[in-house]
Amino acid sequence: MPITWWIVVAAWAVFIIYWAVSSFSTKRTVKRNSALFYIRIIVIIAAVWFFETFKLNPGQMYLPNAAQSPLLGAVGAALAVIGIAWAVYARYYLGRNWGMPMSVKDTPELVTAGPYALVRHPIYSGVMLAVLGSALTGGWWWMVIFVVSTAYYLYSATQEEKLMAKTFPDTYPAYKARTSMLIPYVL
Repeated sequence: MPITWWIVVAAWAVFIIYWAVSSFSTKRTVKRNSALFYIRIIVIIAAVWFFETFKLNPGQMYLPNAAQSPLLGAVGAALAVIGIAWAVYARYYLGRNWGMPMSVKDTPELVTAGPYALVRHPIYSGVMLAVLGSALTGGWWWMVIFVVSTAYYLYSATQEEKLMAKTFPDTYPAYKARTSMLIPYVL
């Protein structure tokens, strides 16, 4: 596999390690959306079933034609690194306020500065960009992950917007009016 793929792998490793380590320093969760938990479990079970049924190995699903285009690989790796960096920056900026999607923290705060001054869900947009970059570098199975995760993040962002409007009825509407949901100045 080309070096661009190993750059993508390294970026995801940084993401996973940072997420795991930083999850220990968050505020106490007061309320959690249990339906979302079950959706995640169903998706994981479906993915395992898919890979087992079709006897697929992610290493076998790497697209050789993606590797034949150094430009495509470089663009994909760059998008993956930028997306991961954006998501990590947003997670860092949230600090102790970070929680699982659609959960309520003890003494919640509305964060509107840093990456949150541009978009209301920069972690989602960063991860989606990283998955898209991974698809350009790594192959079709990443495109499947991109489609599924984009649907999940759109749903999650929409539900979180409702929760935030209830939690911060005085400040959230103005914040929502001046920012984009996922892509600065677009969506």
